[in-house]
Amino acid sequence: MEPVYSSVIGFARGLFAMQGLKFTILGEDNVPRTGGAVMTVNHTGYFDFAYAGLAAQKSGRLVRFMAKDGVFSHPVSGPLMRGMKHIAVDRTAGSTSYTAAVKALRAGEIVGVFPEATISRSFELKEFKTGAARMAAEAGVPILPVVIWGSQRVWTKGHPKRLGRTGVPIVIAVGEPIPVAGDADPEAVTAQYKSVMADLLQIARAAYEPLTGPDLKYLPASMGGTAPTLAEATRLDEADAAQRQRRADERRGFSS
Repeated sequence: MEPVYSSVIGFARGLFAMQGLKFTILGEDNVPRTGGAVMTVNHTGYFDFAYAGLAAQKSGRLVRFMAKDGVFSHPVSGPLMRGMKHIAVDRTAGSTSYTAAVKALRAGEIVGVFPEATISRSFELKEFKTGAARMAAEAGVPILPVVIWGSQRVWTKGHPKRLGRTGVPIVIAVGEPIPVAGDADPEAVTAQYKSVMADLLQIARAAYEPLTGPDLKYLPASMGGTAPTLAEATRLDEADAAQRQRRADERRGFSS
């Protein structure tokens, strides 16, 4: 076990115990004990990377997550992220992080990827990027599909964080590794593993306690909840992206 990663895992487990989080991990034996794999994870909460990593603990594996580079520049989280050998993603220069991820996969690492790129406000699966499929094909490793359900109740976009002792249950479901040929079509591979993740998400939801009252805001509209529909969530994401672009343009104009 690596000292930085093991220390962070120990701290995280203590934090989760303090919060009273109740984890159920389904299919954890599907995590390969050796060799590289691209772990693809759905994204409904800010702590998904910490929860998803738990699925690999029984197999004795550490997951190297791809995360936005801003986390690496923070004076506290930066050294920890680098110490755990996570991979920084600069959205303006994605080729560097892609190359680093492929190198790690070829070295036998499990690399964690959120193919939706951003948190799903609807708590449904959003459109998937094809990067995970392309990395798996180039490195000659399988896709390892993983879904998390319940993390949105701890801290998610548009809702206040709940970091006290909430006793929130979180279900993690791991599917069987999906082989990816070197000449595979990235679009076809992405559609294939997204379908598997959709099935896993149904399993995870079925194993979860019913949500009622105020917690209906964490339930998709398609399930009778009050979360935005996928279409509504997409419009909110587009509005946020447009606002970020305006701010960036204003900063450039001011600096010039």
